[in-house]
Amino acid sequence: MTDNTSQKTSLSELVDQLEPVFDEAVVDGSDDELFASGYLRGHFDLVAAQLMMQGETEATKLWPALAAAIEQASHELAPADQVHVQNLYLTLRRRAGLA
Repeated sequence: MTDNTSQKTSLSELVDQLEPVFDEAVVDGSDDELFASGYLRGHFDLVAAQLMMQGETEATKLWPALAAAIEQASHELAPADQVHVQNLYLTLRRRAGLA
């Protein structure tokens, strides 16, 4: 996918913008959505923190790093859980204006 995240959006602004997606899953989600939210939020928070510690400020750097983290850990999940995580990942991208 092409990454069209606005160059004006900083990494920290993007993180702030997307955190409510995880909170919505806690409040309104099914058990599967809640699991996917917790799992993906762990990867999301870790990737964002690593990028920020490296001094990265560009929001566009989040997506390839997050996709790589999810791919590297895909063996941890059952196929059905992978689908839920991927759906939430796509929801994050839509919320960021990328899909």
